[in-house]
Amino acid sequence: MNFASALLCGALLCTVPSIASAQAETAIPQPAAARVVPANTIISVTPLEEISSKHIEKGQKVAFSVATDVVENGVVAIQRGTAVTGEITFKTGRAVGGKSGKFDVTFKSIAVGGREYALRGLVHQEGRGNSVGALFGSMVISGRSAVMTPGQLVTAFTAEAIPY
Repeated sequence: MNFASALLCGALLCTVPSIASAQAETAIPQPAAARVVPANTIISVTPLEEISSKHIEKGQKVAFSVATDVVENGVVAIQRGTAVTGEITFKTGRAVGGKSGKFDVTFKSIAVGGREYALRGLVHQEGRGNSVGALFGSMVISGRSAVMTPGQLVTAFTAEAIPY
């Protein structure tokens, strides 16, 4: 506004809204920023029951749960106890001569808000071998089964963003 129009406006008690206030009145409200747990977030999980190389088979699904709340921006995004699914992707039984049993669990999914989201990660569990039997080459002594117990913490990662 120039000086002449300001004088004229002042004399007429002009109430022309500024451009900024006009834009503020007609602005479309923006949605709140999407709240998501980003991909590659670490999640601590624990098995719901004992997993033993003695009793499992390759391809078998195994149940885990989230061990500690996952917090994003001060909000609990994934609660402790949330269901996680893993799959046995490798397994050997214990063998004679001191060889121990082994297995791998590959994490597949997590159930959040009634929907399944992809996880990634692998944990390798190995039984303790019998080193005395291995040293002597004994065919009578065998290794121990690999065992994972409830309360044992292992790590999985989100493979995609999970809204909360």
